[in-house]
Amino acid sequence: MKEDQVVMEEPGFQDDEESLFQDIDLLQKHGINVADIKKLKSVGICTIKGIQMTTRRALCNVKGLSEAKVDKIKEAANKLIEPGFLTAFEYSEKRKMVFHITTGSQEFDKLLGGGIESMAITEAFGEFRTGKTQLSHTLCGEHQMELLDYVAAKFHEEAGIFKLLIIDSIMALFRVDFSGRGELAERQQKLAQMLSRLQKISEEYNVAVFVTNQMTADPGATMTFQADPKKPIGGHILAHASTTRISLRKGRGELRIAKIYDSPEMPENEATFAITAGGIGDAKE
Repeated sequence: MKEDQVVMEEPGFQDDEESLFQDIDLLQKHGINVADIKKLKSVGICTIKGIQMTTRRALCNVKGLSEAKVDKIKEAANKLIEPGFLTAFEYSEKRKMVFHITTGSQEFDKLLGGGIESMAITEAFGEFRTGKTQLSHTLCGEHQMELLDYVAAKFHEEAGIFKLLIIDSIMALFRVDFSGRGELAERQQKLAQMLSRLQKISEEYNVAVFVTNQMTADPGATMTFQADPKKPIGGHILAHASTTRISLRKGRGELRIAKIYDSPEMPENEATFAITAGGIGDAKE
């Protein structure tokens, strides 16, 4: 990912970034031994905020951590970061840390309010050859991420270096590993756990998460006379987890059309972009 692809307008961004991360090693000052801290790091929990975002039940499942130890760890974390509600002003200050990563197309960026947003999950779905993978490549410069726990540790070790996490495609392996209606409930449960982990990573480390998704035929569309008989897969779980959902469809030649399918901030609108030899770009008049 090139430096000019990240849009950061706040002059104090780097200072805010450093204050965002509180190393989990700070727990030693509150009576938590090094061995227990290493156990937390082994499952990708590397910051104080990460402890607060992890449920007590999940912490108890970490090998070597008893309920008594978990309670002590939670208590120590709460001393370092005061838990509770945020005021509207505090939330607005937190939102100032959000940055945008360009898609490569000015019109596409304008549609999204600046580009792919950090501290959020952005989902792009469409049929075959609508530009999902090309968009992913443009965003990350073909930089690949590996397992989520490994990524979480790397985010912590080099705070501020990693700005983008891409999964292309979010449902591909779930469709292979869980087939048929008999395994649908288990599939959706695993999907929900993964999306929850992604959301926590995006908020904990101020990272932009971008996922692509596939489409499937909607048998009920013909009965309700819908114009498009296809829908993105993943069901309500993926729909609710994604902050912004983008629908991609084919245009003439190499042109593609992006539409805001769902967003808490941006209005429903469309933008045309082109797939070029260098990736995603603006459509020529």
